[in-house]
Amino acid sequence: MLVALIAITGSAQTDGWVPLFDGKTLDGWKASENPSTFSVADGAIVVNGDRSHLYYVGPVNNHVFTNFEFKADVMTTPGSNSGMYFHTEFQEGGWPAKGYEVQVNNSHTDWRRTGGLYAILDVKEAPAKDGVWFTEQIAVNGKHVVVSVDGKVTADYTEPPNVERPADMAGRKIGSGTFALQGHDPKSKVFYKNIMVKVLPN
Repeated sequence: MLVALIAITGSAQTDGWVPLFDGKTLDGWKASENPSTFSVADGAIVVNGDRSHLYYVGPVNNHVFTNFEFKADVMTTPGSNSGMYFHTEFQEGGWPAKGYEVQVNNSHTDWRRTGGLYAILDVKEAPAKDGVWFTEQIAVNGKHVVVSVDGKVTADYTEPPNVERPADMAGRKIGSGTFALQGHDPKSKVFYKNIMVKVLPN
């Protein structure tokens, strides 16, 4: 009885959340153009180096997500810039052409701050501080996207029907795909841990 109770309690605590990062290796992830930008230390993915993107290519949902909740604990350092992409797909070079970027930037020269949908619904005042862990969460249900930082909503966006984007952002539309973490530049150093997803019905 006690064993069964523990098992039930443990299951309830996960509440559908599944880890995408094992805290030790980059198994299930694939880096583009400059793989050395990504490493693992003290249970976190360390992002520091030339431009590169780390795509989730692992077994969870066959790395294709449509409706979901995604969260990660993040810590930035002064002047750093990063981002978390969703509905994207692996590409070897450049900035991801497909999907949305959720900004991670508390003090970089780019004015677009943490918690915004980059160049779609931007945040001007950082909701978090450098050097302190914060939780950034993304929820997508249909065309509706909600981004929150430490439980506070920072962006609430519904993609309009038949939305048109500029040519350089043609792929920034709701669809399906995987997640990616951004390595922006050698002066940026950002940490990610406790990367989790909860798959929602389509």
